[in-house]
Amino acid sequence: MRKHKNILRLASLAAPFAVAAVLAVPTAASAGDYNMEHFWSAKPDGTAWVTNYGECWQSLHGPNDLEPCVAPPAVPKEFNVRLNFEFDKYRIENIVNDGELQRLDDYIAQVNDTPVREKISLVGHTDAKGSEAYNYQLGMRRAETVHDYMISRGIPAEDIMSVESRGELDMLPGVDIYSLEQRRVTIKADYEG
Repeated sequence: MRKHKNILRLASLAAPFAVAAVLAVPTAASAGDYNMEHFWSAKPDGTAWVTNYGECWQSLHGPNDLEPCVAPPAVPKEFNVRLNFEFDKYRIENIVNDGELQRLDDYIAQVNDTPVREKISLVGHTDAKGSEAYNYQLGMRRAETVHDYMISRGIPAEDIMSVESRGELDMLPGVDIYSLEQRRVTIKADYEG
């Protein structure tokens, strides 16, 4: 009888553990089935989730009518920044139109926000006042000013592949060749896509 009491006592102590083990079995089985592929996050609902690395993730078992991941807008292949430098000037503080400097800042922010690393080329331009040789040097100084400005705003120096000048050789069509609108820097971005 004593043996029987001990067995009953052990059985009563083990009963809660047995129930917990039985309850845990389906949970463990479903946790194995319900792995991380089943979890997904989308804001707003019905869209896919883009990771910090720009990867598009969707659940294999979530809705299949999700909108495709949208790639960030590409940086334009060519961007003319008409900084309209004062006559015979090439420094940032010599820019006549501040709104154009804001456009350059917006462009730089867009380059910094894209996951693609652009290879950038800068080309300086002048109006037709002065000699061709002098304007070539002035155009180069303007392009170098934009180069330094872009680096100061976070563009890696190694991403700017070339800095050159066309001086007065490539005038904007339909604009007076002596106009300050000819004083500009063209930014070209080369990337795949």
